Amino acid sequence: MMLGIGLGALGVTAGGAVATYNLVDHGPKYADVVAVQPLTEQIKTPREVCRDVVVNHRAPVRDQHQIAGTVVGALAGGLLGNQIGAGSGKKLATVAGAAAGGYAGNKIQENMQANDTYSTTETRCKTVKDTSERVVGYDVDYRLGEKAGRVRMDHEPGDRIPVKDGQLVLTRAPSAPGELGSR
Repeated sequence: MMLGIGLGALGVTAGGAVATYNLVDHGPKYADVVAVQPLTEQIKTPREVCRDVVVNHRAPVRDQHQIAGTVVGALAGGLLGNQIGAGSGKKLATVAGAAAGGYAGNKIQENMQANDTYSTTETRCKTVKDTSERVVGYDVDYRLGEKAGRVRMDHEPGDRIPVKDGQLVLTRAPSAPGELGSR
């Protein structure tokens, strides 16, 4: 019987202690958020930018040594020289005119070939990097009673942070089915 009374008294005492512990305030249930500073990182995303450009090309040279220009120039110069001279000077003027005309014809054809171009449109591409920022966390200043502190969180906490057994609860509570998640 004594054992029964002892066990009963122990049970009542333990039950009272548990009830009293649950009734007594163990400190604040929330810490007040004082400031929130988002932490960001830069993200560089490559993309290709293309545009059409007009490109000038030199036409292929068919008469690389300008033979046609030299021959035509020599003939024209020889005819002109033949008109100028008289007697043996006529032969000298013809030869000199042919030589000068040949040189001039060669240079004229060379110039014409250098300026003989055609244009095409080509697509030119280059890679550029777009820069954007992404929030990777938050530095949160808080006040828990008289104590101030700072903590890093992976989500924005709102106006207050839950406290359990005197410690901040830094993870999000899972959303109930059918409920929208916080921010």
